[in-house]
Amino acid sequence: MLRKFANLMKKEEGQALAEYGLILALIAVICIGALTLLGTNVRDTLSSIAGAF
Repeated sequence: MLRKFANLMKKEEGQALAEYGLILALIAVICIGALTLLGTNVRDTLSSIAGAF
């Protein structure tokens, strides 16, 4: 019984890798959203500057 539990504890490497993958995916989604919002604001600002001349 103790050996089976020890084997389960050793198999956490794959779980940690999956967690890192999920964190990376979440960060990617947040970055894409932020860049999309910033891109829209920058485009509007540059359009208003160009329209002033």
